Amino acid sequence: MNLRHEWKHEIPYADFLALRLRLAALMQADPHARNGTYQIRSLYFDDPADTALLEKLNGVNRREKFRLRCYNFDASYILLEKKSRLNGLCRKEQTPVSAAEARTILNGGLPSLDGTKKPLLQELYLKMRTKGLQPKTIVEYTRAPFIFAPGNVRVTLDYNLRTGMTCTDFLNPDCVTVSAGDAPVILEVKWDSFLPAVIRDIVQIPTVHTSSFSKYAACRIYG
Repeated sequence: MNLRHEWKHEIPYADFLALRLRLAALMQADPHARNGTYQIRSLYFDDPADTALLEKLNGVNRREKFRLRCYNFDASYILLEKKSRLNGLCRKEQTPVSAAEARTILNGGLPSLDGTKKPLLQELYLKMRTKGLQPKTIVEYTRAPFIFAPGNVRVTLDYNLRTGMTCTDFLNPDCVTVSAGDAPVILEVKWDSFLPAVIRDIVQIPTVHTSSFSKYAACRIYG
């Protein structure tokens, strides 16, 4: 299992503005960003007992969650992702799915997924059947992403967090979302075997400490 290190911090908006300028001067902008940002829409899955939510809130050492994700509301490129965490390290597996496959998942049309050749989609199919995984809520936000080749470092600044409340119409660009309360700006730093000192220094903000903030949990408060 290819695990990565991850830091997550909640930062004030004023620090976000200053840090974004420093990161832009040092790191490369993600080539997929438009004018430095892109919009992320995710649809998270959970079982009837809300296991993924409760394991996150309780800090369970080994946990996983599934989500569908698209960028800039573009339904021509959708990813099914499984994010796993073990001993504080994280791993993300992903596979592209078509809009038709995503719609089948949303509509609960499981039999038509039975013959899929995509392992991750097979796993989701199995857990929807055996554990009752189902769509729970839409999570949207704006991301400013930066990359740094040494250490395979990725730094992101996520803000304007919005929730679909009880809406799970992931493919509808007009699905109404609302602000998820007074959500902070989230700084995330991810790297492989080492974090270069220059990056470690630049992301340090006085009085800010490592956080366990969960966008999914913040949005599930509303539905």
